[in-house]
Amino acid sequence: MPYTSYSILTDDDVHALYTYFRFGVTPVDVRAPDTKLPFPMNLRASLKVWNLLFLNKDAYQADPHQSAEWNRGRYLAQGAAHCSVCHTPRGFMMQEEAGLELSGGQVGTWYAPNITSDTASGIGSWTREELVEYLRTGRLRGKAQAAGDMGEAVEHSFQYLSAADVEAIATYVKGVPPIHDSRDSAPRFTAGKMSSELATLRGTDGIRSDNDAHPTGAELFQGNCASCHSAQGQGSKDGYYPSLFHNSATGSVNANNLIATILYGVDRTTSKGQAYMPGFGGKPTDFTALSDEEIALAGNYVLVHYGRADIPITAQDVAEVRRGGPTSPLLALSRIGIAAGVVIVLLILAFVIVRKRRRAH
Repeated sequence: MPYTSYSILTDDDVHALYTYFRFGVTPVDVRAPDTKLPFPMNLRASLKVWNLLFLNKDAYQADPHQSAEWNRGRYLAQGAAHCSVCHTPRGFMMQEEAGLELSGGQVGTWYAPNITSDTASGIGSWTREELVEYLRTGRLRGKAQAAGDMGEAVEHSFQYLSAADVEAIATYVKGVPPIHDSRDSAPRFTAGKMSSELATLRGTDGIRSDNDAHPTGAELFQGNCASCHSAQGQGSKDGYYPSLFHNSATGSVNANNLIATILYGVDRTTSKGQAYMPGFGGKPTDFTALSDEEIALAGNYVLVHYGRADIPITAQDVAEVRRGGPTSPLLALSRIGIAAGVVIVLLILAFVIVRKRRRAH
């Protein structure tokens, strides 16, 4: 629940949301699942402490030096659309890092990339119209496709916004100050080129993928990926199956989105139609279940031939994404802090008791 973003909403907008949920949503007589949070996250007092440190309770204040469209876009992006909740990195207490707005952040299994105006690390090379198209459809041919949480945001939210509101968000996001990652020398949408090792596999004992104990990355790619993305990774002519080069998932400094796409696939429906790719992580609907080692082999083949060869994938990386993504140290730190606090309190009590006894004698 991104309440840290919703806190800037006007009273009128909060009332409109309440009215919609109260009277516009069909009631469902199903008990909500119990919240199961580990200690001490299940203590409301801990949330109160976090809110005191990081929650902004101030209502949105328009910038008089900017246009009405820019201010509308900022209000929506920082509030209802809560872009920074995903696209801003988090500190050790899971707070949004000040000064790094929209520079990229990990969201469970998926990575929300840098969307600042930096031309190499962000989306500074996109036009405003391209950003509008992406928000509307979840797809920008030759550059990016929305999956995971962003795919859901497009499918269930952005495609229904008015043209004026989507354009306002694009205007604001395009004006966010650039934040550069020194590892980026070119936009992630320009990495890679057409390539194929199919010729080296012809005449051998078939293109093995899931029936060989030790398949190569080329065999895994040709057996599981090439039928849709084509033998040279160029995708289908109509763009339904995207090119694997000039693709944000293969050109990023963070390979988690490529891993998550292979594991979980893509299923996004907008007014432009459905975008679908089966996963290979072993769900009941998956055609083939690949191991962590096999996904690492296939992923590295894709990166070497179509993306950033300097970003290797290990089986451990795949296992981490399969488990739900990188974990925060906050839970361990909070437990250590509570334990340390208890020890300190006990030591103080012991000191007071000993001192009183000495005085009594």
